[in-house]
Amino acid sequence: AVPTQGSIVLLLILTLPFIAANLAVGLTFSTLASNQLQAVQGAMFFFLPSILLSGFMFPFRGMPEWAQWVTRINPVAYFIEVMRMVVLKGSGLSDIKQSFFIMLIYAIIINYWAVVNYRKRA
Repeated sequence: AVPTQGSIVLLLILTLPFIAANLAVGLTFSTLASNQLQAVQGAMFFFLPSILLSGFMFPFRGMPEWAQWVTRINPVAYFIEVMRMVVLKGSGLSDIKQSFFIMLIYAIIINYWAVVNYRKRA
C-alpha cells in the first residue's frame, strides 16, 4: 500500500529505454552464442550480477569502490534510481533527465552493437 507520488505515464515512458537496452543485450548474447544454452548462460552471468550491483539489494555507499565503478555503468542502477525518484519522491522529467539520458545512450549503443553483430552472423 505504498502510495505513488509521481506520474505513472512518465514512469512508463522512462521504462522504454531500459526495456530496449535489455532486449538488445539479449539479442547480443544470442548473436555471440553458438547455441541456445550458451545464450541463456551468458545472459544469466550478465543479468544476475547486474541486479546485485544495481543498488536494489545493497546500498550503493556500502559497496566496495570497484563495485561502485561497475554500478556507474550499469543501466539497472539508473532505472532503479528513476523508479525511486518518480514513485517515492514524485520527481518530474527535469529531476531525472541525467539518469534517463544515460539509459537512452546505453540503449542506443547496445542496440547498435546487437545489429552489427547480427549482420556479421547472418
